Parts: sequence; C-alpha cells; structure tokens
Amino acid sequence: MLSRTVTSVVRVLETLPAVVRGDPRIGVVFAHDPASAFQDGVSRLLEENDCRVLPAARLAEVRPDLILSASENVPDAGGCPVLVLPHGVGFQKFVPAPAGPGVRVSGVVQDRLLENGRTWLAVSHPDQRAQVEEAHPAAKGRTLLIGDPCFDELRTSLPRAADLRRGLGVPDGARLVVLSSTWGPASLLGSDPRLAGRLLARLPYDGYRVAAILHPNIWAAHGAWQIRALLAPALDAGLLLMPTAHAWRSALVAADAVVGDHGSVTLYGAALGKPTLLGAFGAGEVVPGTAVERLGRIAPRLVAGADLAGQIERAVREQGPDRYASVRRAAFDRPGDAVARLRTAIYGLLDLDEPDAPPPRPALPVTGARATEVSSWLVTGSLATRDGRPTVTVERHPAAVVGELAATDDRHVVHLACLETEPDQRLVESSSVIVGRDPAADEAGARAWIAGTLARLPGARAAAVPLGTPGPPSRHLVGLRDGRLVEADGGPADGGPDDHADGPDAGLAAALVYTLLRAGTPSLAGEFGLRVAPGRAHRLRLRAHAGDAPQG
Repeated sequence: MLSRTVTSVVRVLETLPAVVRGDPRIGVVFAHDPASAFQDGVSRLLEENDCRVLPAARLAEVRPDLILSASENVPDAGGCPVLVLPHGVGFQKFVPAPAGPGVRVSGVVQDRLLENGRTWLAVSHPDQRAQVEEAHPAAKGRTLLIGDPCFDELRTSLPRAADLRRGLGVPDGARLVVLSSTWGPASLLGSDPRLAGRLLARLPYDGYRVAAILHPNIWAAHGAWQIRALLAPALDAGLLLMPTAHAWRSALVAADAVVGDHGSVTLYGAALGKPTLLGAFGAGEVVPGTAVERLGRIAPRLVAGADLAGQIERAVREQGPDRYASVRRAAFDRPGDAVARLRTAIYGLLDLDEPDAPPPRPALPVTGARATEVSSWLVTGSLATRDGRPTVTVERHPAAVVGELAATDDRHVVHLACLETEPDQRLVESSSVIVGRDPAADEAGARAWIAGTLARLPGARAAAVPLGTPGPPSRHLVGLRDGRLVEADGGPADGGPDDHADGPDAGLAAALVYTLLRAGTPSLAGEFGLRVAPGRAHRLRLRAHAGDAPQG
C-alpha cells in the first residue's frame, strides 16, 4: 500500500480490512512516500494503526504483487499491477497542477502510467468512467467499476445513528449539526473560519450540539496546534472536532443536519439523506457534470447573516430523505456491493481465487470522541403564562462565543452562569449564578456548599447544586444572596415523557429561579413550567426551605 498523504492512508485503512481479512496468502506492507506537501501526520497514523512500514524508495526490493494506492501519485516501479482508489467521491475537483500554472483533475494518474498497461483506476459510477476517459483518452479500458466502500459502510450504519449520537455525547432530544470542510480558500473553513463559533453562539445549547469534520489536508498544511488555536472559542463552547481517521464517519451518520461545501464529506451526507445546507461552494474547483456539481445546483445556501437556527430547522423540516436521491444515483453505482466488487478486483489482479465466504458488511463502531465540557453560559430567560401556568423559557449559549450572539431585548432576563469548575476565573467572578458540578451528599452538604460559594464569590447572586444521586426526579437546591433557599424538583411537562431522562439539570433549575427573582415574582414557591428551546418542556415544583443559608 502506497502511503503518501493522510487522506489516502485513511481511505485504505477504512477500506482494505474487510477485503483481505483472514487470508494468510496476502501480506500487506505500507510504503511511506514523504514527498507530498500534505504528508504531515502519515507516520503517526501508520504507527497508531500498527502498520508494517518501509520507505517507498525500497518498494522495488519488496517485489510486490500489487500496489494499491488512494493517491494518484504512484511510482512506476516493480512491474506489478497498480490499482488506484479515489480518495473521495470520484474525480470531482480541480486542484493546482504540480508544476506551473493551471489545474488538474484530482485523483487521475498521469497518462504515462495509464499507458503502461499495468495501472487501473477504480470508479464508483459509470458516469465517472465516461468522464475520465473523455478527459484522459489513455484511461480507456483502464477503469474498474467498484462502487464506493466508504458510502456503503456509512449507509449500513444509518440504523445505529441514535447509538452513535449518544457515543458522541449528544443528549437525547438534541440535534447534531455537522460542519464539513474540504481544503483551500473556497472551502467552508477557508471562506468563513468563524462559522463554528457563530453557530454555537446562536443555537441554544440545550437543543443542539455542533461537530466539525475537516479535510486531512487542512490538518497537514496548518498543524493541529494552529487549527485548535483558530477554533479555540468554538472548542471551549463545545465544538466536537472530529479526528481525521475513522471517527468522522460516526459523526456524519449521527448528524441531524450537515452544513458543508463542495467536498466529498458533504456529498456523502446529502447522499445519506441528511438535510444539507451549503455554507460555501467553490464552483470554480468543481468538475462539470459531476454529482457534486448537481448538489451545488439543488442544495440551499446557508445565509451567514440570517437566523442560523431557523435555517437549520427549516432544512430539517423541509428536506426529506429523498431530497438528494438524484445526487446519490449520480455518484454511487449499486450501493452495498462495493466491498465485494473491490475484493474481486484485488484478487483478480493478484491472480488468486477469492475466499468462499462473502466479505463482511460491518456497521460503524460507537466512538468515544467527546467535546470539551461547556462550563459557562450566557442565559436568557423570559416569563409568561402558558396553559394557565407561569412558565419560564430559557436559552443557554456558551459564554466562550457570546461575542457572536445577537443582543436580546428588554423582555428577557440575561445573566452569566458558570459551573464551579469553569477554568476562566474572570467568568467565575463575573457570574450571577454558580452551579455545583457534583451532587451534594445531603441537604446539609448542599447548604454548606452554597454558603461557602456565596462567601467566596461576592458578585454571585445565587448558587445551585444537585441534591443526592442524579436521576429522575431531579432535585436541586438553589441559594440566593438574600438568604433564601429554594428546592427545585423537576419532572416531565404535564405528566408526559421527558426529553431528558434525568430531568433539568441544576443550571436550568437555577435559571428558572433567577428569572422569577428578576421578574419580580411575588413567591418562589409553587409549580412552574420550564421550556428549553427548541420544543423541550419540563415541570418544576419550587418550595422554600426552612431556615436561612448564611449570606457570606
């Protein structure tokens, strides 16, 4: 296997195991070619996957029977067959020519290699075969129709979307929005590097999570440190930045909506039936007549200055699973058969009989990738009467990106709330509400924690902590600066099912109490509704506790 870029290595690692598993006749060696400008991270990726590696310069010494590559930059060495897999969805993108001005079609090998009679191009659709042969007559008769093993695996995993979503830490009832960016100035990240932060600022925290899938070339060109520095506010606000290998597939399958560009991952998402918006689209980089060009014609654009949450909700509501069926049909031939056809091709080029048993069709494993825990929020609350009951509507937005949040009007009570573990002490000292990270063992412990917290942070007006073991019904103790103590006992709205099995957390209970306090509610006792956008409702019973908490 020729290992030149992270992109090409990932494609082989995600494709080959199902093809050659359990066959003692086949030995796999990864030949590392460090010549690419995007080779940073290849050695680490090969080491992490326990691959046997040798320098590509020694390829001829190994005397391979087949060279398999997901990069078009393959050596004309060894005298053996060469099979080139696309490292994305077909041949859809123009990239800069390796020398001088101009562009070339990404994924197509040089004509001299096609003319040697030993090199084959794998294609995922008959239209790709026609496209390549028209642009490169030397490719005529040198293509193998395989399909797309990556798309097949994604498609097979769709029934496990809920499990994959939970594995990523997405709460039940929340939507997962996935950002997908290819590389280059016309990409999503290249054209709008602050989009992730704006989305996290404007999508209510209790209703959404955001993940980002970045093309491996972005990581290779800029380095992980630079990317994390650029996205630091978004990462602090809970952005789930997916690793370049393997785990990105779980995020795409788990997605409720995709915001992307002209890259392959966006096309995979649309072909899976995910509601899709284009936040960027480098039309000048797209090869005419391809599936991604079709996607660019029919997918709506995300309007950066408009209501982001409204646009995503409209896409989820209006885009059915067959919205991009024509894109899927234009990109993938006979979905479900790709691994079997790839195995037939590889064994044929090796001149070996295929194993009797059919190749497996595994679904994706549940990944353990998690976002940084959000520990501070700008909270907006408003009080109204709904169905005869006083009800507080709360939205929480991560404080790390509050600069991206539009101003609220006078009808809302706005305050800063932090977990006691918030690392930025500037935020802790500025917070109106402090929330305990762990449950207090008993009421006495909760009272002591509240008193100590209010004494330590004189700017705080309230402190809240869970009571006892988490689980329904949720119980929290909220202490106010004036000495009052309020217990909040949470449950599902109107006796119906609750979106969160554990009920509202202590931060939401505190937001309800604080909004009632600031709204001048005469009594902090009774039954109140709590609405958490979008579309989630709880019922909380508040009762005053006897005795005052020390005020510090």
